Order: sequence, then structure tokens, then C-alpha cells
Amino acid sequence: MHYQDDTIIIREFTPQELPLFLSLFENKNVTSFLPHKTHQEYIEMFEKALSDYKEGSLSRWGIFNAENNDFIGMGVARIFADHPEQTEIGYVLSENYWGKGVATLVCKALVGYCLSLRETKDIVAVTDLDNIASQKVLVKNGFNRMENLARENEELAYFIFQKN
Repeated sequence: MHYQDDTIIIREFTPQELPLFLSLFENKNVTSFLPHKTHQEYIEMFEKALSDYKEGSLSRWGIFNAENNDFIGMGVARIFADHPEQTEIGYVLSENYWGKGVATLVCKALVGYCLSLRETKDIVAVTDLDNIASQKVLVKNGFNRMENLARENEELAYFIFQKN
């Protein structure tokens, strides 16, 4: 995926950007709505992203500020583990980019990318029940809230994009 507008650039990570990627998950506010992962699991996540670039169309990508190339965060499109017939999108943004409309742009770009793949799969997203800001972004981008998704010892807010 490569996306660019006046505000953001979404592109493949380079192997040298591992420290940038890892820095995103050092802020407790950023990870408060994410499942707990170890440092090694984040490294493995990054390495999988790099290998996915060679495999096909779904992966994780870096999000950068189009003005100054500042690292904003990470976006993902992947087969949804709970329902493999669906494609899941998600994003994690650095705290200093919260509340500035960046998540809305990223979500719109990820949906557009998934639609461009011309697959008939539904596009879905899940959030922590308390992550109201991300839930608002999803609704603003055409997602409808469904019944909560039960996963092991947790419940997640579950959204499906309504295709026109």
C-alpha cells in the first residue's frame, strides 16, 4: 500500500525503521487499548510486516506526516482472525497525533485500499469497549456497530463497513 495526501503518507516500513515502530508502543496511553505484547512480540510483528510485503496485499504500514516525515503510527489490513472471510483494518497513532483528524484520514485510506483489492470480503474493525474515540472514527467512516465480539476473557466493540 502506498497512500499520500497533503497530511499523511502511508507506506511500507523499511527494515531500518524497527526502532521507530517499537517507539510507538513505549507510551502507556497508546497501548492502553491494545492487547498486551512483549517487546519480542512487537519485533516479530514488525518482521512479519516486512515479509508480508513480498507475499501480497495485506500487511502493516507506517504512517508519516506528509509535511515533515514525522512518524505518526501504524496501520494494518489483515485477514480477520475471528472470521477469516472478513478483512480487518486497524491503526495505532502516536499520542501527539490524537484528536487532529489523522485517525479519520487513516481509516478512510485503509478502507479505500481494501475496496481497491476488489475482494467481496466485508471490512471490519474491533476496538476496546472503552476506546470511544476510535469508535467515533469508525462510525464517521461508514462502519456500523454490531453486537460485541466475545474473545476469550474479553469483549470488543465490533464494527462492519457498509459497502454502497
